[in-house]
Amino acid sequence: MPAMYKTIDKVITEFDKALRTCAVTPISARPVPGAGLDDVVLSDSDKHRTASLMRVNHCGEVCAQALYQGQALTCNDPALRDQLAQAAQEENDHLAWSAQRIDELGGRVSLLNPLWYAGSLGIGMLAGRWGDAWNLGFLAETERQVEQHLARHIERLPAEDGKTKAVLEQMQRDEAQHARLALELGARELPVPAKLLMKAASRAMTTIAYWI
Repeated sequence: MPAMYKTIDKVITEFDKALRTCAVTPISARPVPGAGLDDVVLSDSDKHRTASLMRVNHCGEVCAQALYQGQALTCNDPALRDQLAQAAQEENDHLAWSAQRIDELGGRVSLLNPLWYAGSLGIGMLAGRWGDAWNLGFLAETERQVEQHLARHIERLPAEDGKTKAVLEQMQRDEAQHARLALELGARELPVPAKLLMKAASRAMTTIAYWI
């Protein structure tokens, strides 16, 4: 019976985390980057395009929460679980910043966030079962690809939109730090086919999230 109760408790906890990520306005532990910058008047088309880009980034942070949670659930090393939890907290800041900027631009988050969360949770759990070194390798490669993705989005922003740029640049710095930390903790380099598969999955998600 105690084991059953423990399992039920874990299921409830995970459901609560999923609900908070997908349906509750997140709260940032750090100040919003660019909060002190003056608002600028953007055209309707620039607002729409930037809000769509930020919807993609918000979706990516939903996925990040699920990935970290899935990895932590199947991770064998308590110290590594703590590192994953710390990274997840920083990603939660990204989630909050993205959601706020989307709202300021008059946009909306992805309607498919629950689906993205569920799929990413499963991927994270699978990565965790590969062992800690491969788990960290998956984390490092994910963060490298996200960092590159953010760089492309920064280039696509209207030149005068300093607020969105400040948010994305801080997110980019955090992702780079997460990748470096994973390497320091002993991440293994993923094989090329795995990296290509991750890129293909990311491309599909970002394309769909831009519109839906």
